[in-house]
Amino acid sequence: RDYNMSKKSVLFVCRGNICRSPMAEALFLHEIKQRGVDREWHVDSAGTADFNVGSPPDHRTTATLQRHGINFEGVGRQVCEEDFSRFGYILCMDDSNLRNLELIKPQDSTAQLTLLGNYDPQGKCYIKDPYEGTLSDFEDVYQRCKRAVIAFLQSQLT
Repeated sequence: RDYNMSKKSVLFVCRGNICRSPMAEALFLHEIKQRGVDREWHVDSAGTADFNVGSPPDHRTTATLQRHGINFEGVGRQVCEEDFSRFGYILCMDDSNLRNLELIKPQDSTAQLTLLGNYDPQGKCYIKDPYEGTLSDFEDVYQRCKRAVIAFLQSQLT
C-alpha cells in the first residue's frame, strides 16, 4: 500500500474488518472518486481483532454496497502501531473500538482518533455491528456510514 505522507489519510476501524470498516472505506473511496480528489487521499480499513486477517468483507457487506452501485474488494487486516503515525485520521465505529485503539495507541501518535459517527449530521455516534443481524441492519450501517463519511469528507474539503 502507498503511504505517501503528503496525502491526506484516513483509516476506518471496526472489530473484525469485515462489516462496518470496509463499508465505510468503500463509501469513502466512492465519494472521493466522485469528487475527483481520490489521488489526494490514502484510505484503508482495519480491525481491532485479528480473527479476520486475510478474509474478504462479509458477503452481506458487499451485497449491500452492490445494491447501491459500489463494488469493493478488500482484505481484512488488524490495526498496527504504525497506523497511528501513517494515518492523519483513525475513525472507528463504537466505544469498544475506541477503547481498544486507545490501549494500543503509542505515545507519539499523530493520528486524530475519534468515532466516525461523530460526523453523522443526525447525531448517531455509534455504528452498531450488524454481523449477528439481518440485511436491514447492514443497510442501516450503510446509511449511517454514508452520512458520516460525506460529512467527514466535507470537513476536509473546506
